Amino acid sequence: MKKLLVIALVFVVISCTKNQNPRVLISTQLGDIEAEIYLDKAPVSASNFMQYVDSGRYNNDLACFYRIVRQDNQPDKPIKIEVIQGGYGKDSLIEIYQFPPIKHETTKETGILHNDGVLSMARMEPGTASSEFFICVGDQPELDFSGKRNPDGQGFATFGKVYKGMDVNRIKE
Repeated sequence: MKKLLVIALVFVVISCTKNQNPRVLISTQLGDIEAEIYLDKAPVSASNFMQYVDSGRYNNDLACFYRIVRQDNQPDKPIKIEVIQGGYGKDSLIEIYQFPPIKHETTKETGILHNDGVLSMARMEPGTASSEFFICVGDQPELDFSGKRNPDGQGFATFGKVYKGMDVNRIKE
């Protein structure tokens, strides 16, 4: 039987000055994660994420880290990745709490690659990202623009990076 990992999240902006990107604290039962959000490099995706943080929509006991993608739990995927995914996790909650989807902002545009600790928007098709996001565990070049994880080759939209607390992301099921 598979265990479902659900880690409740609480987001707090820990610093933000006029010439500095915002930093957020993601508080979980397993420890804190601190991340810088790159408004300067990824204005569309970063602003979207900050809209969820600033509105408190991630602080309603419904947002959580709910999915761990590891090398050994993707049997049908030819391109393997490692990420931990957060947001609402259920379509019914996404429909209630999400803001409108955003324009897809590629890694080719932003220059922020899917390296260890990078935050990125989850999506189905380009232009469908909303509330769901993930943190890369290790470098994940197949998630970048022209990567092979998705057949459309557009990759996923990166927008920030963990600078403290990556050990929380290295949990095992």
